Amino acid sequence: MKHTVLSCATLAILLTGCASMAPEYSQPAAPVPAAWPEGPAYQGKTAGSSESAVTELPWQDFFADEKLRGLIELALANNRDLRVAALNIERARAQYRIQRADQFPKVDASGSFTSQRVPADFSRTGEATTNDEYTVGLGVSSYELDLFGRVQSLKDQALAQYLATEEASRAVRISLIAQVAAGYLNLAADRERLQLARETLAAQESSYQLMQHRFQAGSLSELELRQAQTPVEAARVDVARSISLVAQDENALNLVVGAPVPAGLQPDALSDVMTAVRDLRPGLPSEVLLQRPDILQAENLLKGYNANIGAARAAFFPRITLTGSAGFGSGELSGLFAAGSDFWLFAPRIELPIFDTGARSAKLKVAETDRDIALASYEKAIQSAFREVADALAQRGTIEEQLAAQQSLTDATAASYQLSQTRYEKGVDSYLTVLDAQRSLYGAQQGLIATRLTRLLNQVTLYKVLGGGAPVTETH
Repeated sequence: MKHTVLSCATLAILLTGCASMAPEYSQPAAPVPAAWPEGPAYQGKTAGSSESAVTELPWQDFFADEKLRGLIELALANNRDLRVAALNIERARAQYRIQRADQFPKVDASGSFTSQRVPADFSRTGEATTNDEYTVGLGVSSYELDLFGRVQSLKDQALAQYLATEEASRAVRISLIAQVAAGYLNLAADRERLQLARETLAAQESSYQLMQHRFQAGSLSELELRQAQTPVEAARVDVARSISLVAQDENALNLVVGAPVPAGLQPDALSDVMTAVRDLRPGLPSEVLLQRPDILQAENLLKGYNANIGAARAAFFPRITLTGSAGFGSGELSGLFAAGSDFWLFAPRIELPIFDTGARSAKLKVAETDRDIALASYEKAIQSAFREVADALAQRGTIEEQLAAQQSLTDATAASYQLSQTRYEKGVDSYLTVLDAQRSLYGAQQGLIATRLTRLLNQVTLYKVLGGGAPVTETH
């Protein structure tokens, strides 16, 4: 009996060795230029620089700020989107194991005991009898001989889905890291704006008090007093608005981190984190874009749909399934393994498709169309990625010039304000000149904060759109 079962299983495995009927897969050509765009907007360092390529740079090396690194580690341990992505990987891995198991026979052991009483009217002897039956055995249940690669194609499709899910998780991880960094930098910028608004309010309140004393002494008109009050109230509005923005930034950071952010990991001002991130070089499109996790995810989905065509093609051919069992049976437990009590069953089954009103042809067409849709989605993902990188490079190419110009503007307006203040105190100019200089200086200072934030966010964006660096194993 043992040899019979092993022989059937071995025969089944030998008969299964066949090639898949799926089309041979070859990676589609990238539908984007071989080099990044060039022009006045794309200045600065290029792929020939000596900096580390983003695909070789772990996030711990890219983000230099200790607080930001601690915040990212906290997010990687607590963010719910990342947890869902990890669970999706586990589900896809289990699904792949299910499909892979279908390639091998399933051998089950069974044992049973049956006791039946036969009444006298149904008994051949005319007397009531009790019949006992004991059985034990091994069996192969409904194992398909994969002669045309149907099961193999389904396994390949499940593997591609699993790999796509892994890449999707990597994409979520990179996006999360970029979100945390952006939230951290936005909070730093808004706190610096709040600090600037409070300092401006304090200075303008001090000036307004002096103006009130002069008005009470009769050396100042009410018009000039009201003109001095205007920037005070405007600064008070900005303080209230900045307080609200800081609170919203903190709430957004708590959400993306997945836990309340400790005070020790929060930034103070943007000027304190200007070196929080490193600069990056873009590399070549073919080297960078095809390694982005979202591109790899789209390609694995394409491979899965390509494999699914093999399963749809195999449906046109016969399916052979095997059912077999062998064991021992006896009417008495003591005679269960006695000589002559063995039994066996071998029941092959073949299904030959003849007529189904075109259902199989339609399913094949669906599989081929799904593959074509996946191909278009893969190419669109590459084109979108190229555009994202090109936009980030266009901004990076001019941001240093913008920052230098904004700093120069801020310095010039600060000097203009000091001069207008001096001229007003000497009676040369009216207070309206001072107010205009104050507004210009405040706007320039706000613009400087915004430009610095844009520069840092651009580096974070490049980290994300260039693929997020080398994958590393986290310890939580």
